[in-house]
Amino acid sequence: MYKLNKMGINKKNIRNLFYIFVIIHLAIWTTVPTITNNNLPLDTIEALAWGSNLDWGFNKHPPMSAFVVEIFYKIFGAQDWAYYLLSQICVIISFFVVFKLAEEFFENKVFCLLSVLLLEGIYFYNFTTPEFNVNVCLMPFWSLTVLYIWKGYKDNKIIDWFLAGLFSGFGFLSKYLFIYLGAGVDIFLLYMIYKKKLDLKCLVSLVPFLIILFPHLIWLAENNYMTITYGLDRTGTGDQNFLDHITHPLIFVGKQIGILIPLFLMFLFLNNKMKSKFNLKDNKLLFLLAINIVPIVLMFLTSMIMGVKIRTMWMTPFYLFMGILLIYIFQKKININKLQNFFIVFAMLFFLSPITYAYISISKTDKRTDYPGKKIAQEVEKKWKENFVNDIHVVGGDEWHGGNLSYHLSSRPKWDNILENENHTFDTSKDGFILVGETDILKKICPQNLTISATLRLGLDKCLYELIFFNR
Repeated sequence: MYKLNKMGINKKNIRNLFYIFVIIHLAIWTTVPTITNNNLPLDTIEALAWGSNLDWGFNKHPPMSAFVVEIFYKIFGAQDWAYYLLSQICVIISFFVVFKLAEEFFENKVFCLLSVLLLEGIYFYNFTTPEFNVNVCLMPFWSLTVLYIWKGYKDNKIIDWFLAGLFSGFGFLSKYLFIYLGAGVDIFLLYMIYKKKLDLKCLVSLVPFLIILFPHLIWLAENNYMTITYGLDRTGTGDQNFLDHITHPLIFVGKQIGILIPLFLMFLFLNNKMKSKFNLKDNKLLFLLAINIVPIVLMFLTSMIMGVKIRTMWMTPFYLFMGILLIYIFQKKININKLQNFFIVFAMLFFLSPITYAYISISKTDKRTDYPGKKIAQEVEKKWKENFVNDIHVVGGDEWHGGNLSYHLSSRPKWDNILENENHTFDTSKDGFILVGETDILKKICPQNLTISATLRLGLDKCLYELIFFNR
């Protein structure tokens, strides 16, 4: 085994090393943010707000991230560690799938392990993962789709194509950017059909995909396609000039290079001679290019053609299989004798990332994760009980302030974006309301006069709801 016995690494214990790695990764990245953060991050609170009032879509994203966090809330309640754990479960599921796909490409199990360890050089898979959001939610479905597309192509079994369609549907319901992976694999599949190396059995995947997607498509039509509009607004669509078609794609390329530098530095300890012959008749290589390079190229073309910004975090799932691609291309050049040096560099990055995260979390005190959400909720609940006998059932306001109350209040009230709905009417004869917003906005939508206190500004009257304003 390539002299691996000198390091105590052999074929039998590679899988055990992988298990140890994912367990340590999960433990570290669940524990560190739990200890150092006072409040859950913005995107996690946002998902919890949506989860309290589930629908087939929301103003910013499709519903999968909200479904997942609500399941965890039903199990664990308002325990911050559970949502950091949820993020890491998504990450390690992706790692397991990467390892499993690598086994399809390499006989040498060491290469399978290295394909995963290289991902620790990309900060999407460590430093940013404590914040559960649509990008983290997308990762396991992105990876599982790739695995079953490959298995479907290789074995052409209906069950594999069915699972590929199932996970594709969940991926699309996580974030629309899944379409870039879909385009990559579709190009590969169409080419294989053209070459008569694949039959039309792959169309089975469309059945679960469309069934899963159908309710969301109905919701989109009924809600003026608001999530699509939001996504386009985030790119700055509509405000472009000629230079944007040049500068934005160049900035995109520069950021991707910067993100991948640590990974390439790690890889240099395996192979410092970046030369290899490409065999474009190799279907395995074509598949890896389709799932790794084609989606990135399509993102670049989107930026160039539309002149729009591509936000860095959107690329989170795009590099999951980059380790497999690098090792597959250069596997004959990889120097196994350099593994010891590779593991030293890997260990440095592996532990430096959580140390840096902890330092930033503790030293900086003006972050979202420093927001006293629990303390505010306790004060609100105390004021509520002093004036009313019923429970709080609805919190209206933005996702951050309203979402924090929805998450921390013991009655787990539903979040509702009432303040953006000018036609909303309140049924004050039923359950209690709390509205979070600026005083002027609250006065416009509510006929009652507000009585303002010094810090926590409360509006009280004889009805069964309370108006609340937080000074931002």
